[in-house]
Amino acid sequence: MSFLALKHVTKSFGNLRAVNDISFEIEKGKITAIIGPNGAGKTTVFNLITGWHKVTSGQILFKAEDITQMPTYEVLKKGIGRSFQIINIFKNLTVFENVRMGVLARAKKSMNFLRSVDNKSFSALKEKTIHLIQTVGLQQGMNAIATALSHGDQKALEIAIALSSEPELLLLDEPTAGMSVEESQYTTNLIKEISRESGITILFTEHDLDMVFFTADRIIVMAQGEIICDGDERCVREDKKVQEAYLGSEQ
Repeated sequence: MSFLALKHVTKSFGNLRAVNDISFEIEKGKITAIIGPNGAGKTTVFNLITGWHKVTSGQILFKAEDITQMPTYEVLKKGIGRSFQIINIFKNLTVFENVRMGVLARAKKSMNFLRSVDNKSFSALKEKTIHLIQTVGLQQGMNAIATALSHGDQKALEIAIALSSEPELLLLDEPTAGMSVEESQYTTNLIKEISRESGITILFTEHDLDMVFFTADRIIVMAQGEIICDGDERCVREDKKVQEAYLGSEQ
């Protein structure tokens, strides 16, 4: 049984076919990358999986359950978490408060819950929040306002928030975009560590090919809404369609 499966998925926006009859399956516990030039359809695929957009035709299955028409909040509850190209955090809250919001949402509690909980319940929530912050390496800045963080740390914070939903499948949309070399290396290692330590299945998009080749167990290449290659690093590097559509003069 495949963990995630897209079957003949198509998405059209008016006369524009952003995703054209694509099919692939993701294996549980693996790290899979989707790469391709701008406009290839990568983010649209993420939006379809998470319910932000509805498919025009085709089917999406998660753990053999049809999630094709599920709203985003239901997809989240099924165990699919996500980060975005544009950082999506509460910029005026602290790191701790940001992650705690995610922890509370997972527990189906509101902020009023904090005013009425017993010490044991409060301690459990606090411990989980701190653990997630430590997981992404932000414990030294736990009380910092999110806007004061570097771009790389804001991305790490967003990953911590995504992890607070306890996902089985984590979608990361260009996790190293706009980062310095040092930040990119840290985030790359963080993604591999999360996969290794927690067993979370990871699907990510990325333009940094060195990062992709170092991180991914498998690489899916898209161009003009279609899959043109699906394999490992060697397969991708040697594929003529990839060289023409994406890698160009880099080869």
